[in-house]
Amino acid sequence: MAGPDDDSDKTEEPTQRKLEQAHEQGDVIKSMEVSTFFGLVAVTAVVGLTGSGMTGVLLPSLRGLFEHAADISVDGGGLRRLYLTLVGGFMLALAFPLVLMALGGIVGSLAQHRMVFSWKSLEPRLDKVSPLAGLKRLFSPESLANFVKGLLKVAILGTVMTMVLWPERDRLDALVTIDIARTLSVAKSIALRMLGFMLVLMFLIAAADYFWSRYRYMHRQRMSLQEVKDEHKQTEGDPHIKGRIRSLRMQRARQRMMQKVPEATVVVTNPTHYAVALKYDDTTPAPVCVAKGVDEVALRIREMAKGADVPIVENPPLARALYASVDLDEVIPEQHYKAVAQVVGYVLNLKKKPSWRS
Repeated sequence: MAGPDDDSDKTEEPTQRKLEQAHEQGDVIKSMEVSTFFGLVAVTAVVGLTGSGMTGVLLPSLRGLFEHAADISVDGGGLRRLYLTLVGGFMLALAFPLVLMALGGIVGSLAQHRMVFSWKSLEPRLDKVSPLAGLKRLFSPESLANFVKGLLKVAILGTVMTMVLWPERDRLDALVTIDIARTLSVAKSIALRMLGFMLVLMFLIAAADYFWSRYRYMHRQRMSLQEVKDEHKQTEGDPHIKGRIRSLRMQRARQRMMQKVPEATVVVTNPTHYAVALKYDDTTPAPVCVAKGVDEVALRIREMAKGADVPIVENPPLARALYASVDLDEVIPEQHYKAVAQVVGYVLNLKKKPSWRS
């Protein structure tokens, strides 16, 4: 017998309602590599578009530091002033880039799923503090895959950095001998080149990780056949109840139809299998079908017509044609006017009433 954690019976793709419920609980497709990629895009944009502005903010502080390094006091007060000056300059220069990076992470999340607000993940759960559950998560196949993926990403990005920086090693050594403004310009050029290579590789990594995360998510949301049936009952209603309701509606409609039979002008029969009750008066351009049926229903129509003294005329071809071509409370089709006129005229002549086609 399958245990509670056995997913072997979950063979059905998740329904839209299942996915909506998972989204409401905060369970969504989430690839950290996609968010990292968009954050890297923001960093590249910051370096490329606002590098000069950052340089302008940092340059005075760095130039003063390097040019007057020998004059800087190293006592407690001097180091404190130096620290505040450098930190203030860096925070001012990095404020806008950090905001863009945060927006890049948000955009990365919204690119994978729509916005969600859920307190489900913050609810206290025993499995979050259970050492055994923690060990299971630590040595799970998914954790192992994330570990291997992290090592691979570090190796790839490390290789890219080495390929970009190694040819510039002599140029980097010489940076200490040139003006600080020139140093920042060279650093910006090298950083942009390195970020360009990293963007291409991170795009490939993020795309692969997103499709893997989507596959894992959809597999996790799979449902058993019984779950699909239960959900269908909840959303569409129990088929047995729906069938019962449909049966009751048909029964009530048939009762209303039978109540109109005594008002009919004539009933055309097959003579036993079909019966169509027609009503004609001065308010309609042609006779109207007020009741029709086959077999048992046709028998009841004939019995009610006899009880109400409604004339019954046997005309098998006309009865079948009317049954097939006219619905309840509708005027008969024009192609049957002549045949019906003969029947109605015959009945009305018997009752000494004027015929509709006379």
